[in-house]
Amino acid sequence: MAKKQIKRILRIAFILASISSLWFVPWILVKAWILPLPDTVQEQVNEAIDHGFDGMIVYVDQAGKPPEFYAAGWHDRKNKIPACPQALFKIASITKLYIAVAVAKLVKDGRLSLDKTLADYFPELAGRIENADKITLRMMVQHRSGIPNFIDHPDYWKKPPKNRQETLEYALDLPADFEPGEDYGYSNTNYMLIEDLIDKVLGYSHQQYIKEEILIPLKLNNTFGSLHDVDIDDVMSGYYVGVEEDLKTEYTGLMLATAEDVGKFLRALNDGSVFNEGEQEIYSSIYVYEHTGLLVGYQSIAKYHKDIDTVVIQFNNTTNFDGYDWNLAEIVYNRIVKIVRSKKSS
Repeated sequence: MAKKQIKRILRIAFILASISSLWFVPWILVKAWILPLPDTVQEQVNEAIDHGFDGMIVYVDQAGKPPEFYAAGWHDRKNKIPACPQALFKIASITKLYIAVAVAKLVKDGRLSLDKTLADYFPELAGRIENADKITLRMMVQHRSGIPNFIDHPDYWKKPPKNRQETLEYALDLPADFEPGEDYGYSNTNYMLIEDLIDKVLGYSHQQYIKEEILIPLKLNNTFGSLHDVDIDDVMSGYYVGVEEDLKTEYTGLMLATAEDVGKFLRALNDGSVFNEGEQEIYSSIYVYEHTGLLVGYQSIAKYHKDIDTVVIQFNNTTNFDGYDWNLAEIVYNRIVKIVRSKKSS
């Protein structure tokens, strides 16, 4: 009898625990994933707004077809301005693709060496970044340096840095995350230092170099190196969940572009037309051919899908940093690619 009672109690406890766990299921993500796939990309973008995004822009470039533009939600929710496919957007870490291309070009030109160390290029950092004499430029481009990511510093969000030097300070005088070349650890510090290195080697800004060597040749007239270079009204507003403030005026130092310009760049990156002779081999040895971006208020996904020879760019202007909105954005993106792929095969 006692055994039966114990089993009954355990069964009830299991059922109650199972029911309780349902409260923690991210039902919006489940719903977004299991809903029937719409017939069109525009319907999927509209559906994304129903899931809670303020605004979304999607650009689809299928080889042999005119590019397609989609938008839904708000460009500016306060002023009730609808989302516009031609809006400028803060592309965040997609900027790293342009920086890596610049590195490949400068290496081919002999102005940078992938095998020189951080200490070679910045002797003043030798005592402030562990293993500076072992960390090569190649490791930095590949996020294999072990240099701590400045945004991981506990004070970064409590006391946001006011300038570049203050930002770098959040990565200095800390233990390395790992021995150089022994692991992978995504670190924005790597690319901030690479930007500074390009500026130092050239004697002028890396933004100007990217403009001259990448943007102008590809006719990317709607890509900019800084928020200071644009009309703020052209920039899509950015929002953080639970915060009413429009975050588009926050300066990050990262690039802005339209979805179309990012799509054209990504096509050129993947078909090699962004490179001169000998540069693509260098690039392929150091970095990737797609990227995502995340800033407060801005999420972006830029990928080339080789099996259908198609570039799909997705921007959305609602974020939180618990991963919830990011996962939702990826679900929406994957569903858009499924729609494009199904139409391609039909």
